[in-house]
Amino acid sequence: MQHDPLPTTPRPEGPAPVAEPAHVPLPINGQPSGLAPKKSRTRRVIFWGGLGALIALIAAVVTMVVCYTLLLAPRGTDKQQLIVVNVETGSTPSQIGDLLEEKGVIRSATAFDIYTRLNNKRNILQAGTYRLSPADDTATIVEHLVMGDVDQFSITFYPGGTLAQHRKVLIDAGYTASEVDQALSASYDSPLFAGKPASADLEGYIYGQTYQFNAGASVKQILERTFTEFYNTLTSKDLIKGITAQGYTLYQGITLASIVQREVASPASADPSIDQRQVAQVFYSRLTAGMTLGSDVTYQYAADKLGVERDVNLDSPYNTRRYAGLPPGPIASPGVSALGAVANPAPGDYLFFLSGDDDVTYFARTDAEHTANIRNHCQKKCLIL
Repeated sequence: MQHDPLPTTPRPEGPAPVAEPAHVPLPINGQPSGLAPKKSRTRRVIFWGGLGALIALIAAVVTMVVCYTLLLAPRGTDKQQLIVVNVETGSTPSQIGDLLEEKGVIRSATAFDIYTRLNNKRNILQAGTYRLSPADDTATIVEHLVMGDVDQFSITFYPGGTLAQHRKVLIDAGYTASEVDQALSASYDSPLFAGKPASADLEGYIYGQTYQFNAGASVKQILERTFTEFYNTLTSKDLIKGITAQGYTLYQGITLASIVQREVASPASADPSIDQRQVAQVFYSRLTAGMTLGSDVTYQYAADKLGVERDVNLDSPYNTRRYAGLPPGPIASPGVSALGAVANPAPGDYLFFLSGDDDVTYFARTDAEHTANIRNHCQKKCLIL
């Protein structure tokens, strides 16, 4: 078979073109110019990438350490604030941490958990009722739990303190407001309450002194202890007999003693009973004469309790400047000397008294004498110019 010849490409006329040599850059350090060393560039990428990762890691670690340290710091600053925490038997460390955070004792249950793990404290935390301060750091609180420091605590109620002030003392001791209010509104069975109206609160009945209690004591147990101490004081000093001898019930005697306590809380004399007994005599004389007691501390108490401005003309049954007789109930907790003054008043026929600018108590039989005492001794306290 005859094959057709392959087609040919016509050749251009004229001389054949001469190929130009390819451009090769001059070598630099043994390598052609414009081409980076492959190994060197890889090393730089690895170096800078590793350095960035290291810096990021260090920054993350520092941030974590700072945050951890801050979370271990005290949550508060008030060393007087105590919070009652009951760690039940069988509680796990994590449960304890959650409880402490929930009660507001520590900043973070997680930080507590990490701290106890790092310091091998998890298995030696002890159950019990604690009184813990948010002003302590987590390390201190952990040591408190490790030592099982739940023995006793002290609480002080002051003579002359009102029920509102005693309530604050209990809250500051670590009890919640609801716990305190529930105990203050509860019913109690004690001969101390003889003659006390059922509608009356506990004003005047929390006996002022310092007490020691086990850490697990409830507010009700604390109050019951003060009632027992109050009644024991009355009976041991035969004060109930002295009060009834004046023609008044125990409740009325406590009411009058609370006024005496507030009127002569800090006398200039070394023995407060001296002035208090004479003040009790003045009040008894005015009651017998059908006069008003004229005691400023009674309307001041009423105003404070109502949350209004103190006004001598306040319309309240507690205002003994306006209403004759005793107020409806005590205005504070009387101390033993004020109770003794009501049970055994000083002899005399004074009808007036005042506390001078020098804190000395001045007595008078007539209004003229009393006015002179104001003019001579009470320019500041009595606001007489």
